[in-house]
Amino acid sequence: MRKVVEMAGSPTARRRRLSIELKKLREKSALTCAQVGEALDWSGSKVNRMETGNGRVQPSDIDALCRFYGTTDELREFLKSLAREAKTRGWWQVHGSGVPEWFNIYIGLEQEASTFRQYQCELIPGLMQTEAYAGELYKTGAHMSAEDIDRAVRVRMERQAMLTGTDAPEAWFIVNEGSLRNVIGDRALMREQLERVLESAELASVTLQVLPFDAGTYPATGTFTLLGFPDPEDQDLVYRDGITDAVYLEGEHHVREYTRAFDGLRAAALSPQRSIQLIETVLKDYAR
Repeated sequence: MRKVVEMAGSPTARRRRLSIELKKLREKSALTCAQVGEALDWSGSKVNRMETGNGRVQPSDIDALCRFYGTTDELREFLKSLAREAKTRGWWQVHGSGVPEWFNIYIGLEQEASTFRQYQCELIPGLMQTEAYAGELYKTGAHMSAEDIDRAVRVRMERQAMLTGTDAPEAWFIVNEGSLRNVIGDRALMREQLERVLESAELASVTLQVLPFDAGTYPATGTFTLLGFPDPEDQDLVYRDGITDAVYLEGEHHVREYTRAFDGLRAAALSPQRSIQLIETVLKDYAR
């Protein structure tokens, strides 16, 4: 019998874990969503929504599914607790319209990550940005009210605490040299921003590399993030966002290929020591 452990963390992570567990139960029974739905007098689409995290799962639904699958009482209670706790709100959701729904999902997953790998091809990583830098991006990148911009910046600043906590994830950032030289705001703002980058690079949990302009051929991927989780039951995922939405890639093939791309970028980038030297050089340029 598989041991069931308590799961702490964000509502998003609980919802994702619940979906994974429900899908595993059905696949172990060698049934389709339609077959499970028919047996419980539900639609097959309802079962599918539960397994993809697109529908709210009630504790009573868990009771019905666990009776049907013949699970242990321990697993049933664990799944019911996930269903209840998935309804709570994360700290970032109190900021309302300052954080779009599709990004709420990402923040919830980010908060639970034990490994964090990100490539940024245009901008300074959000977890290293200053308030002034983030504010400039929000002013020019979206039609937001001043109040919503303030909320969005506050969320970004609060997210940065994940790098300094006692359970900070192993974070590896690769930034294109262009992100250091693209002037956001003005040169004074960029001086402050690069000083923040250097401070972040000193954190025990952080590794930083710069992909220089003369790196030669390297995987052209665009910005992406790879999140890994402490529980082996929770699959790694790839996150990519755009102006109005985001893509979450969880399949083994996607994770493998993006991991391979990240390793290629890491090999093409400067070492952490030489990366710091380049950032310090660019910082001196901004001071002139």
